[in-house]
Amino acid sequence: MDPITERDLRASFVNCSKGDAKRLPAPRDLDDRPWEELDFLGWTDPSFPGRGYLVVPRADGPVGISMRFEPNGSGKSQMCAICLTTHTRGGIALMTANKVGESGRAGNSVGIYMCIDLACPLYARGRKKPTLGSRYREDLTPEEKTARVRDNIDAFVDRLYA
Repeated sequence: MDPITERDLRASFVNCSKGDAKRLPAPRDLDDRPWEELDFLGWTDPSFPGRGYLVVPRADGPVGISMRFEPNGSGKSQMCAICLTTHTRGGIALMTANKVGESGRAGNSVGIYMCIDLACPLYARGRKKPTLGSRYREDLTPEEKTARVRDNIDAFVDRLYA
């Protein structure tokens, strides 16, 4: 992923109002992020547990997504649908996002089970390990795993527009 400025980050949000995008807490460490290892940027709101944000690079520009989730996740072991990392004791949550446009304003949403810390690109590359949990042994190369992360996150973004 290419580095993104706070201004471009805020302008990228598609499923919340411009006012909400202005007020959301942007990451303070944008300059320190490992951009070359990110397939998307994900962060949570430290002042409002249960809020998360994604910025996904797309052909026509970055797409920002505001999401909600249960901050403690479930007590069960679960697998992330994006990076296929298994977490135990609340490391996975159902992330829900309002759909784009009139459908979203009418209250329609989509959901996906994801790592609560939204660090899927780092898990797929082996740069981060789950505290409790594991990654399944696979015969895929790191490039194939990261391609799968991109495919899975793109499919989620596509569902916001459907």
